[in-house]
Amino acid sequence: MSWHTGFRTEPPKYRPIAVVDIGSNSVRLVVYDGLRRSPTPVFNEKILCGLGRGVAISGKLNQEGIGRALAALRRFRTLARQIGARQVFAVATAAAREASNGEEFIDQAEEALGVNIDVLSGKEEARYAALGVCAGIPGADGLAGDLGGGSLELIDIADGKMRDGVTLPIGPLRLIDMAGGSIGKARKIVDDYFEKSPILERLKGRTFYAVGGTWRNLAKLHMAQSHYPLRVLHCYSMSRQQAMGVADVLAGLSANSIRNIRQVSRSRSDTMPFGALVLARLLEHSRPKAVEVSVFGVREGLLYSKLPGRKRDSDALLSSCWDFARRYARSPEHELELCDWTDQIFGREGFKETPDQQRLRYAACLLADIGWRAHPDYRAERSLGMISQAAFVGVDHPGRVFLALTVFFRYEGEEDEDGLYRLIDDEATARAHLLSNMFRLAYILSAAMPGMLPKIGLKLGPNKTLTLELPKKLADLMGERVEKRLQSLAAEMGRTGKVVIS
Repeated sequence: MSWHTGFRTEPPKYRPIAVVDIGSNSVRLVVYDGLRRSPTPVFNEKILCGLGRGVAISGKLNQEGIGRALAALRRFRTLARQIGARQVFAVATAAAREASNGEEFIDQAEEALGVNIDVLSGKEEARYAALGVCAGIPGADGLAGDLGGGSLELIDIADGKMRDGVTLPIGPLRLIDMAGGSIGKARKIVDDYFEKSPILERLKGRTFYAVGGTWRNLAKLHMAQSHYPLRVLHCYSMSRQQAMGVADVLAGLSANSIRNIRQVSRSRSDTMPFGALVLARLLEHSRPKAVEVSVFGVREGLLYSKLPGRKRDSDALLSSCWDFARRYARSPEHELELCDWTDQIFGREGFKETPDQQRLRYAACLLADIGWRAHPDYRAERSLGMISQAAFVGVDHPGRVFLALTVFFRYEGEEDEDGLYRLIDDEATARAHLLSNMFRLAYILSAAMPGMLPKIGLKLGPNKTLTLELPKKLADLMGERVEKRLQSLAAEMGRTGKVVIS
């Protein structure tokens, strides 16, 4: 039985679902295309209300912030209805749960939004953030850290499973209040909390998964500084030294200076130095090997928790690629057959591959035909852009580039003007060329229609041969172009092509 048995081939249905996240600094509405393994945002709006500004001093939510938040929630209610969201989930975090007038605000907020709002405890917030990281980065091993305006949630993750965690009251808004706006005093406060947090000891030599807008902005700045060729934040990785370098610089800048940095949102200019300080001190206390950005956090973790077990256990990358095939390929069934057809060359009796390489091969097969509607001269570039920039999760940047280049080569693209080659090694580039040659042979044999590839064999034969096996009733498929593609593929393998009519 094939790994894809039972896959549904009709285009995925559009069943929007919304999440409203009421944080200490911002109130956000995100509408996703459905309750899926890899949900894609179709609408995303954030209002910086500053609800938590002053809570550390007065113990109450900011009055101006309450007014702005309620107006935003009324707007979000209308937008969710207009978009057709089947369900709206709403959560509130640190400021609402800690302020003396938090309960009163939640009553008003529920009336404005028209749905119940779940006020998360620190442990629940940490759990959802970690679930988001696990959903977006399968196999994550390290500490997930979600920095909100009022608090920092830290939770240990190993083998994609959560262990214990902790909530620390050192979000940027709270730090500004507690330190009276002094970055020096804030540093001492942060150090005091970190010195009392044994969970940081477990991070040494592992990966820190950074969640939250402040740290995403920091990563954007590092991307720009290093002239990184791919502007995709999810799974963007920095060494500890690189992350500390950027964090130390930002922590030392004034709000006015940060407003002039294009890569940092102007709305975060006041809080950015304090968020950067938290990261810098965390890295100093814990000494991880790397910092990796996760765009999945509390909202995605909440949706992930509501999936049935079968969907939750499915592969995030392959689920996304299958959705692409169902939307854009001429025949999704053909792409599944292409997965099985390439199996003939890999595995026990063929070229060796790791489980991750096999997974990327299947993903490439599912994406192999998504550029067919473009003008022939632009199919390579269109596919390269679509795949490298897609909202995929469950794949790191080298894997993403491998997929993009495989389909780019399949359409005989040559010049990589974006400089993506630098993100993968020579072995991965050679493998991309090999798969693209297999795709070109498969499509000229099948015309992208299902039912043909299962009848056609492709085997590694003796004496360095590559044998194409055609049944007698398909013998007329042979021709000059098929022969040329077969020999090109064989040459890529260091073999000679041979045709057998059985």
